[in-house]
Amino acid sequence: MNECRGRWALAPEPGGDGALLVALGLDGLPAGEVLREPDLVAAVRSRPDVERWVWRSTAEVYPRLLAAGVRVERCYDVEDAEQLLLGHEGRLGEPRSAAAAWARMRNAPVPPDPPLRAAEPTAQDSLFEPAATTTAAAPPFDALLRVYAEQQRRHERAEHPGRMRLLTAAESAGMLVAAEMHRAGLPWRADVHRELLRELLGERYAGGGEPRRLAELADEVSAAFGRRVRPDLPADVLKAFAQAGIRVRSTRRWELEEIDHPAVAPLVEYKRLYRIWTAHGWSWLADWVRDGRFRPEYLPGGTVSGRWTTNGGGALQIPKVIRKAVVADEGWRLVVADADQMEPRVLAAISRDPGLMEVAGHPDDLYTRLSDRAFSGDRAHAKLALLGAIYGQTSGDGLKNLAALRRRFPRAVAYVDEAAKAGEEGRLVRTWLGRTSPRAAGADEDGEAGIPQDGPPGAGGPGDAGGPGGPQGSEGYVPGYASSDARARGRFTRNFVVQGSAADWALLMLAALRRATAGMRAELVFFQHDEVIVHCPAEEAGAVTEAIGAAADEAGRIAFGDTPVRFPFTTATVERYADAK
Repeated sequence: MNECRGRWALAPEPGGDGALLVALGLDGLPAGEVLREPDLVAAVRSRPDVERWVWRSTAEVYPRLLAAGVRVERCYDVEDAEQLLLGHEGRLGEPRSAAAAWARMRNAPVPPDPPLRAAEPTAQDSLFEPAATTTAAAPPFDALLRVYAEQQRRHERAEHPGRMRLLTAAESAGMLVAAEMHRAGLPWRADVHRELLRELLGERYAGGGEPRRLAELADEVSAAFGRRVRPDLPADVLKAFAQAGIRVRSTRRWELEEIDHPAVAPLVEYKRLYRIWTAHGWSWLADWVRDGRFRPEYLPGGTVSGRWTTNGGGALQIPKVIRKAVVADEGWRLVVADADQMEPRVLAAISRDPGLMEVAGHPDDLYTRLSDRAFSGDRAHAKLALLGAIYGQTSGDGLKNLAALRRRFPRAVAYVDEAAKAGEEGRLVRTWLGRTSPRAAGADEDGEAGIPQDGPPGAGGPGDAGGPGGPQGSEGYVPGYASSDARARGRFTRNFVVQGSAADWALLMLAALRRATAGMRAELVFFQHDEVIVHCPAEEAGAVTEAIGAAADEAGRIAFGDTPVRFPFTTATVERYADAK
């Protein structure tokens, strides 16, 4: 084997700048002698034709390479793969470090994974540095090589080995994208942000108290109740309403807006501005924006469904008004792309329902086509029916709509119904590529189900229970265990097979887009679920738009095979992020 081709394993040499590396054979074992190079960056730079680098953790190695201007095409992240393989084996939640995998191979005590550290906004360049990684200590290089070789054998034992290999490759590619997006950063105009805060919140008072506009709204709320009320304290607000003879269960906006009381309007406005002040106010700006860039730490696979999260910075929850501060550099543009009705299209692809695939085989509005086929032109009912099938809203009008959907698209509905049944019975389900749901609390070791991937499921894939949580400032939650309540578990797994497969498709789309833009000055700078932003010179915007469409189609073919399903994006080329929607 030519030592400049194929796969090479790489590890930083402990306590120095050097590296250990070796060519790997098809079995994952060394195909030559282990080399010691005095400089890790030089070792990689001198081997530009290596097809894939195998390393313990992308966070340990890749930032050092990027800082030196070295970009690799492909990698295999051993610890990321370990988590996916553990999940597939029904062991999600066990330590996923390479050291833990090595200990399991030897039947030795398994070291726990350290808790995810808090992001460090004041030292953004260190977010991906080796000292800040969240895995246990690295095992010896020869042990890492044996862990990798054993992972190759574990792939072969998967329900669909080829798909599982594709999944681990795609998620490793996502780790490269995440590191590159962190280094590039999202263009951010601090002066525009400060002006927005002044317009929205007014002047700041000395001592760090609430800004003028919040103080004024708090006075309006108190005046409406006839006594002093702290609008930032839900218990105080609920007590004030109770004293006014109004029973309110929570201070959520939708519930407050149903109440006829003069305190409602200033209270709702206070809550909106208070969130901006605390989540994206002056302190956030000082902490997170440096040299015209916002650099959050992206966590690929941060939820069990495979959706990304961020560790600190609230990158996936930027209010639209604050998006006005996301401004392209002079002469550059932001190409903002949203996937159109991604999850319904994914359901068509994974269920192989002929009717739904035909509907999803067009780039125009899926719900309009669906309504023409099954709902007498009523788009609203068509949308409710399809989303109800995916998310488990199957009572009331949802049940009636679902019945109409089942008559016209039986395989699609059967797919999610069977996934829900599997979840209710405590069995595991998988995405199309093999990402696996967490085990229900209290489920026994036999609680597993596999989807017949060429027909309606017998189970199906990882999902996201949704909702805030996880590490500081992150969106979603880190892998864990799903509810033991049967019906809740069924709703979770029903959505899991679709949302998780959509997350897998998105990884392949990002990898394809990364390859397509490699020869351009364009940079991927933002990604969340179904939206991607590319920062590029104005003259490259057209080519970037075409690359996004081509990447979506390529990801569909690679993930789901030869189906008529299309995955269109709505794109906008703008100078400000806020102008895209």
